[in-house]
Amino acid sequence: MNTPADPAGPVELPGRAETPHHPASAAPDHPQGIRVNLRQFVWQAVQVFLVGLLIGMERTVLPVLAARDFGVPRSSFLYLLSFVLSFGLVKGALNFVAGRLSERVGRKTVLVLGWLAAIPIPLLIFYAQSWWWIVAANLFLGVNQGFAWSMTVTSKVDITRAEQRGLATGINEFAGYAAVGLAGLATAWLAQRYGPRVALLGFSSAVMAIALLTALLFVRETLPWARAERHRHAGGSHPGPRPRFAEGLSEHPSSLQVFAYVSWGHPTFSALCQAGAANKVADTLLWVLFPLYLHGHGLSLVQVGWVSGVYGLSWGASQLWTGPLSDRIGRKRPVVAGLWLLAAGVAASVLVRGFAPWLAAAVLMGVGMALLYPNLIASVADIAHPSWRSSALGTYRFWRDTGYAIGALVLGLVAQAHGAIEPAFWVSAGWLLLSGGWVLLRARETHPRLAV
Repeated sequence: MNTPADPAGPVELPGRAETPHHPASAAPDHPQGIRVNLRQFVWQAVQVFLVGLLIGMERTVLPVLAARDFGVPRSSFLYLLSFVLSFGLVKGALNFVAGRLSERVGRKTVLVLGWLAAIPIPLLIFYAQSWWWIVAANLFLGVNQGFAWSMTVTSKVDITRAEQRGLATGINEFAGYAAVGLAGLATAWLAQRYGPRVALLGFSSAVMAIALLTALLFVRETLPWARAERHRHAGGSHPGPRPRFAEGLSEHPSSLQVFAYVSWGHPTFSALCQAGAANKVADTLLWVLFPLYLHGHGLSLVQVGWVSGVYGLSWGASQLWTGPLSDRIGRKRPVVAGLWLLAAGVAASVLVRGFAPWLAAAVLMGVGMALLYPNLIASVADIAHPSWRSSALGTYRFWRDTGYAIGALVLGLVAQAHGAIEPAFWVSAGWLLLSGGWVLLRARETHPRLAV
């Protein structure tokens, strides 16, 4: 990529005057690395843990209790999935907005905006008169996820070195999805003890209060680290392996240029985007239809919570080794293996019977997710230039989380047409197999030390 020799100051955005250039040596140091930025790294992990708790509270309770509390017919799969459809559409769009906005106003501001947007969620759920109130609550949940989770990822990438990104994203996604699993277990227990509305109101209110307080007091702005990295690349002083940034964009592209380039203009980026969407199609199945499937086959609400929780916890915990693994062997092989292992777990879920076998299938799916999830993010970050990396990550996350909406629509129609949940499992498994083949054939290795 062609880069100016001495860019400096705020990132230029369309419609803004270009900031006068200064020598690269004038840029603040802001050294990258987990150890040197450990305190900030930990606070970012705390933030994503809290974001995971907020979304995880819905994983067990709402799908199973939709018919009892909100009058959703058990056979109306598309209606049931409407709350995921609204969530996916909003979160997908806001991911891109968050990435671009954070290059203008900073990561911390967007993070705090995400938590402010979450305030109506517990009230809408508590006072809900129909299922459409839950759909509305998930619009706000999508804003929270699109802004808050996106910024924890971007901030960790800002402050870590390229050869640590697998570890960094692995820890980030471990914290988030371990929280998803823990929240599923906790809210299942609380719902049985206090009722679902009171449980979700109290749980989510406590999470949001802690999140806002810690974000305001302890989280630092990390945009200066991205700017300093850009200076070092421009001046040829960046330590460690030299990244092979994707070529084809200027250093300061417009929003539309970044979106088009990452979505379909570059073969590796486009392969990564479709893989992200495929894994969220599967996660839609496991979020909504899997609990119904298990409950329909005789598992209690707490048992369903255990299976959902084990899926989230194995996904989260496994990322502690799958992220570092990609720092050693590259990103591509873990991503392909993860897509195919996830497909095997989805298929196994309808081939086995019993609490213990379903727990085993949940572990299999969780490990598959762990192999692909942080390493897709790391792959995008590897080859995106620091000046538009947040927008590239936002574009990838747009397609990935729009997968929720795609999955809700497609799987809901499949289940509705057949009057049963099982065909949706087979559609998801086939989708994942094809997605893995796409990455294998079209994506190139992106790790800066191993890229060719």
